[in-house]
Amino acid sequence: MPSKRSVLLAFDKFRGSADNGQLTAAATAAAERLGWDVKSVALADGGEGSLDALGGANRTAEVTDPLGRTVEAGWRLEGRTAFIEMSAASGLALVGGAERNQPMEASTVGTGQLISKAIEVGARDIYVFLGGSATTDGGLGALRAMPPPARLKEINLVVACDVETLFVDAAAEFGPQKGASAAQVKMLSRRLERLQQIYFDDYGVDLRDMAGGGAAGGLAGGLMAVGADTVAGFELLADHVGLDELLPEVDLCITGEGKLDTTSFKGKVVGGVHRWAGELDVPTVAIVGVVGDGVEVPNGLQVRSLTDEYGSEAAFADTLRLVEELAELVLSKAEAG
Repeated sequence: MPSKRSVLLAFDKFRGSADNGQLTAAATAAAERLGWDVKSVALADGGEGSLDALGGANRTAEVTDPLGRTVEAGWRLEGRTAFIEMSAASGLALVGGAERNQPMEASTVGTGQLISKAIEVGARDIYVFLGGSATTDGGLGALRAMPPPARLKEINLVVACDVETLFVDAAAEFGPQKGASAAQVKMLSRRLERLQQIYFDDYGVDLRDMAGGGAAGGLAGGLMAVGADTVAGFELLADHVGLDELLPEVDLCITGEGKLDTTSFKGKVVGGVHRWAGELDVPTVAIVGVVGDGVEVPNGLQVRSLTDEYGSEAAFADTLRLVEELAELVLSKAEAG
């Protein structure tokens, strides 16, 4: 009797429609119905959803949100290692989106408070996931809420991000997404330029050519100034969940995210999974909500889009059922092939 074929499910979220756990459950139902052995991991690119990929928050702390209000922010502690999503304390969603944000006032102080809390309870390795920020304060709020740099020398502080934006470019690139007007973008850019010089004068760190310093409105650069290292978010999470150990055990890998676009192959989940699977000759299929304009799909990756196959209205309204249906079609084709 032939052995069961096996599939690895490695989804990111479909933003606004389904999280990776829901997507995995939908695809698992299809695979088990066809008799496939299923392995799964939850993945993210180092932004929002990263804590979920690690098992979720297991600690909370009372911190200040971007506009000065008190919120309960979840974070994760594993032994002496802490994982923090800046969006939990300084995220755009906390202020009601771009239309309710105050871009000139929004501060990362809450993220600094989370870092301080982690240090207080004994964490010595602290990973900060960026993404979804309301802020363009260059990390100044966070640094003011953290211990002084002399105390941070005993801490391994790591920033996980997936962009290469320079510190002084953060406002121009991301400010409009956070509700900043053209005039505010100019003012925020000038503020970042001054802050870059202050960080050099105070900490001796030159951020001018440091890729990724502009992530999360310059929070990455602020943390770099006090000694933080940077790491690609996907690589960190893929290592943590043992993706390289699971891939050799399967016949097929199914990944996916809400929108496949040009950034999908620059540090995002679909591109990362395809690259890791390709190195081990594991066929990969991406099930996505929609494919953006101008996307060049790399050789060896098959893409199936809910929007292309079912229409945009159905893709958004009935995401999980359609993911299950499309996963069954993918697996049936793989069996036949």
